[in-house]
Amino acid sequence: MKKLLTYILLFLSIQVGAQENQKPEPPTTRILFIFDASQSMYGTWGNNKKINIARKYLIQLIDSLEKSPNIQMALRVYGHQSPVPPQDCSDTKLEIPFSDGNASQIRQKLRYIIPKGTTPIAHSLELAAHDFPPCDHCRNIIILITDGIEACDGDPCQASLNLQKKGIVLKPFVIGIGIDPNFENTFECVGSFYNTPTEEKFEKALNVVISRALNATTAQVNLLDSYGQPTETNVNMSFFDHLSGKIKYNFIHTINYMGNPDTLIIDPLITYDLVVNTLPPVKKDSIKLTEGKHNMIGMYAPQGYLNISCPGSNQYRDLKIIVRKDDGSQIINVQENEQTEKYITGEYDLEILTIPLIKLENVKIEQSKTTSIKIPKPGIANLSFPAPGFGSLYAETADTLKWVHNLNVDLLYQNLILQPGSYRIVYRPRKSKQVINTITKQFTIKSGLSNSITIY
Repeated sequence: MKKLLTYILLFLSIQVGAQENQKPEPPTTRILFIFDASQSMYGTWGNNKKINIARKYLIQLIDSLEKSPNIQMALRVYGHQSPVPPQDCSDTKLEIPFSDGNASQIRQKLRYIIPKGTTPIAHSLELAAHDFPPCDHCRNIIILITDGIEACDGDPCQASLNLQKKGIVLKPFVIGIGIDPNFENTFECVGSFYNTPTEEKFEKALNVVISRALNATTAQVNLLDSYGQPTETNVNMSFFDHLSGKIKYNFIHTINYMGNPDTLIIDPLITYDLVVNTLPPVKKDSIKLTEGKHNMIGMYAPQGYLNISCPGSNQYRDLKIIVRKDDGSQIINVQENEQTEKYITGEYDLEILTIPLIKLENVKIEQSKTTSIKIPKPGIANLSFPAPGFGSLYAETADTLKWVHNLNVDLLYQNLILQPGSYRIVYRPRKSKQVINTITKQFTIKSGLSNSITIY
């Protein structure tokens, strides 16, 4: 246990130092021990009784954790209140809740527990959901110590899965005391399971579990360009819990001073879904980290640039450009005029919200290159009407008319910023009740010039 304490303190000092470099405070690790005090724990195991061996090493562990920063402990016990027979499947109790400085209370409770009853593992896990008070910056861990399988027709696997899906706890640890190997599969779905046939193996398993619970694990995300090199950077990365869907970490990807993707310190007990918020996002699901090692996460994210501008004109300072993938589906981005944005390499369809609308298809974005699109400089149509009325503006070619804009029915004077070209207005005064009073007017717009059009 002295070696374990030294390891834990060293890890925590490293963790605190690393987290300080990353600014945020390290989370509080809350460990709920669920302890089996069913009647079978009075059974002999080696040279002693199971209950004596289990509490001896658990008390030693609590001694080693007592002064560690950013750790809280709690104790739930089952099978210690009602003797069998009869079987009391509600016999589970949070004996010592989470708080600072409660190690002596946990030790005292463990010393005087008397095994009596049955084994309601599922019900204990279900109630454990309420053992963790709300906390925005905590990681919650369950360590279940038991010598038997579920005895109350509950489903420990489903109870554990529900806890994980709700984001209440990380995947639990289960330490079996001399459990029949035929029952090992029963616990593998509950959590990370360790079966211990001897006292020595039990002590070792307890040390391994607590080391895993507090392990320092690092990772780097390699955003690969078109050449397979990790050169892409400066984009947000969001790590989600795969089971609960809850956000766990947000980082801005960074290339450090050594020219490598910067190192992250993240919890190795979670399976992650990673979203890198490029345009469009790239995703990787079900990422599992190797504890205590430096993990490499590769993501194919080659990017280039798109710039859209209208040289020599300030009429388009508020112009928007809709960017879609080339299949014409969902909107990827609404880009500003004169702005340069990064996109994943590929082809995109653009809708430039001029009047008339400019549509560009299959615009190609290439690795580290800038695709520049120049919008023709617009002109201005100054429109005058004899009375408020209904009207529309059409772009005119040699053989077609194409609607581009509806006029304001209430205004006598309207100014429109238009792309160069030939146009036609079709208009009828609002008070007129005869189609014959429809008026049409043709005009031309040239870049950088105004054209006054009177409708009569």
